Amino acid sequence: MRVNSCRWRELKICVAASSLFLFSAVVHGQDASTAARSSSPASEREAGPEIRALADLIRDLQAQVQTLNSQLSELRNEEQRTSEEAHELRHELDLAKGRTLSTPNASLDSTPSSVSQGYPPPSRPASPGAPASAQNQSVPDGSSRSDEDQQLIDGKLNDLYQTKVESGSKYRLRLSGLVLLNMFDNHGTVDNQDYPAVAEPAQTPPLFIVPSTFGGTLRQSQIELQAFGPDVAGARTSADVEFDFAGGFPFTPNGAAMGVVRLRTGTIRLDWANTSIVAGQDRLFFAPLAPTSLATLAVPALSYAGNLWAWTPQVRIEHRFVLSDTSSVSVQGGILDSLSGDYPVDSYTRYPTWGEMSGQPAYASRISLSHRVFGQNLTVGLGGYYARQNWGFGRIVNGWAGTTDVTLPLGKLFEFTGEFYRGRAVAGLGGGIGQSALFTGSFIDPATPIKGLDSMGGWAQLKFKPRTNFEINGALGLDNPFASELRSFTSNPIYLNSFTRNLSPLVNFIYQVRSDILFSTEFRRLQTTILDFGSNKANLINFSVGYIF
Repeated sequence: MRVNSCRWRELKICVAASSLFLFSAVVHGQDASTAARSSSPASEREAGPEIRALADLIRDLQAQVQTLNSQLSELRNEEQRTSEEAHELRHELDLAKGRTLSTPNASLDSTPSSVSQGYPPPSRPASPGAPASAQNQSVPDGSSRSDEDQQLIDGKLNDLYQTKVESGSKYRLRLSGLVLLNMFDNHGTVDNQDYPAVAEPAQTPPLFIVPSTFGGTLRQSQIELQAFGPDVAGARTSADVEFDFAGGFPFTPNGAAMGVVRLRTGTIRLDWANTSIVAGQDRLFFAPLAPTSLATLAVPALSYAGNLWAWTPQVRIEHRFVLSDTSSVSVQGGILDSLSGDYPVDSYTRYPTWGEMSGQPAYASRISLSHRVFGQNLTVGLGGYYARQNWGFGRIVNGWAGTTDVTLPLGKLFEFTGEFYRGRAVAGLGGGIGQSALFTGSFIDPATPIKGLDSMGGWAQLKFKPRTNFEINGALGLDNPFASELRSFTSNPIYLNSFTRNLSPLVNFIYQVRSDILFSTEFRRLQTTILDFGSNKANLINFSVGYIF
């Protein structure tokens, strides 16, 4: 746009110069005409028409200059509108960068977008309107640099228009996701074939469960819609909703290959420069990390092996204090739906969970410190959680958890991440290997006391990334409910097969062949200990092919 503006300026200068030249010629002609009048009347008659023709030509040129000025004004107005649109795009980009800094190293579970999945985002080709010099080298002339920047912005605007998803409103809508094929080979009896969590004892007929299986699934594919709305009270508004196909199986032949669509997360956000308000169903903000894996996306990797996770309705506030160019402190706090990990009583009617019957929400908070080292964020966070559960007949269980998370860059090639917890009655968060409360007698007897199960666990991962499109991840997770508490309640037959320990190491390779295509191979081992019955083991091999869109 600015290149056209410069061309109009050059044309205007040329017209003005031509006008001056013609004006000089006219003046010279008038002088000559005056001299001719004094010498010859015939010469005067001959010079008169020439002067009139030159005057008409000057008037025509003046009219053309006025037209050019009008067109130039229109171009300036159009350039101003384009600059306003570019400013809006820069504002959205700043907000996106702020979210990335406030939630570093988001897991594969959190979103299908490639930025939060631990591998590089799809590279986009440069716009046709952006010259190579604007991308690869600096231009010493300030006006040339501005022109090339404007061309680059125009090209990005054209790309945005071409890739826009139409919505019912005038605001932008973005569709993204991950098509993921998982091929699995399991050696050992597990609770679930395509993304196992625990190893179980070998089964005998008539269950017909064999210790070696092979299969494939697309249930872990994901779809996400993101909407970007107007500014409200100085805050940028947005919303997103995410689905996968791990919601069960239809009762039909070959239904195992026809996963049911399932809601994962959905949030509404108001984002200021350093403050955000988030409402919706989201992951646990006080335990934000998860190991990197393409083998298990329906639930985060190392679930029930030390990795706390849940998608729960919540409202939270986040604020970031900027200490310096490289350091910041983030504070988060909010209320959550108090989930206790129990199964729904009915497929259509919603009954309250033990946590919801307490009549109050769960409460959580987190504080973290981030510092920029090796071009990455070193982050240490501390979180807390409290939820009351009402198990009937006035039997109250106070569930709680304390969490610690760390992201530690080890040079440019290595990164250490980990998360650890200590809690009680946290089956709703995936803790205690899905076990929450203990009884000494019949559950329906009002005299039967109830106790929350204490547990502790965590996981750690070491990432080696020699190239931007290739990484190797090794992780180890452990969840450990207190066996002494489980043993004291063995009089209840329901706890004869209680899990007391779940250890799970894994290693995977993720290779991004192109900007959108991923390959991964993973080996994981499950070693689950049952109270007084020894350990069960299973070896899991997974091959994944993914396409990001």
